[in-house]
Amino acid sequence: MPATTDRPTLRIVPFRAPTARLALKPVSPARGLLDGAWWPRSRDLAQELSTLADVLDPLWGRITRIAVNPMYWPVIPREVPVNGHVVKVGWFTTELDPHKIMLLSYTAGRWDLLVIPPESSAPAAARLMAAASESAGPPVTASTLMAAEQVLHGSSEAGREPDAEEDWEYGGGGTPLALVAVAPPSHLTREM
Repeated sequence: MPATTDRPTLRIVPFRAPTARLALKPVSPARGLLDGAWWPRSRDLAQELSTLADVLDPLWGRITRIAVNPMYWPVIPREVPVNGHVVKVGWFTTELDPHKIMLLSYTAGRWDLLVIPPESSAPAAARLMAAASESAGPPVTASTLMAAEQVLHGSSEAGREPDAEEDWEYGGGGTPLALVAVAPPSHLTREM
């Protein structure tokens, strides 16, 4: 006699990664300093970059390289998987604004996005995303937008200047390669 169960049969549901939270400027022949803004959900750069590039790959063409400033990222991966291919990840301490990410594509060229700290409140992130993706007005840098948010609205992480230890560690005095090999420094992992 066959047994009957009250449980429904299992069905396979495809995993769907969360989409990237980003705002982009309308396509325009004149490039500004920023092409939009990205609000990652965490400081896990490997996971966050995969999600971001998965969204941008079909829009901008195959993303080939990504560059970040290591100031606010505890670990920087050398590469991340994106839509069936691997994207190289690099870092620059002085050449790249700490609040910006640079993405390169063979077809679309270079794209620069403001990186809104994951800890930011939704209203602060919305203001920053709107400002970074605005096509009218003078071009502004990522750090200028973050500083303006801090002054106008007092957001906790927006516009925060690095302390002396961070400035030494990420401004050229220390070597960011140590971050990849060891646990992240405590000043990068504390609650802000």
